[in-house]
Amino acid sequence: QVQLAESGGGLVQPGGSLTLSCLASRSIFSINLMGWYRQPPGKEREERELVASMTSGGIVNYADSVKGRFTISRHSAQNTVYLQMNSLKPEDTGVYYCRGLGKYDYWGQGTQVTVSS
Repeated sequence: QVQLAESGGGLVQPGGSLTLSCLASRSIFSINLMGWYRQPPGKEREERELVASMTSGGIVNYADSVKGRFTISRHSAQNTVYLQMNSLKPEDTGVYYCRGLGKYDYWGQGTQVTVSS
């Protein structure tokens, strides 16, 4: 079992930046894919959207809407995955979840990000 704990969310003005962290309770070295997903306002948890992901081999994938603005990084020695979010827009608002997908599918509890003036 792996527990994932997100942190770093909050309220930020448009154009601002936030860095989200996902701390795993044990090594993520063997977890093939680590990613960040967003649940937009008014949507159900089942409608979470991929924001960014990175495999253990370093292959990254970004949603078109965040390319060039968000950067995912994976630090296995720290059991941590980060999401650096720059040039934030109101449409980036939502609950951000960390996911670890390997033999099992792990999800964190989420952290709220609100982009508003």
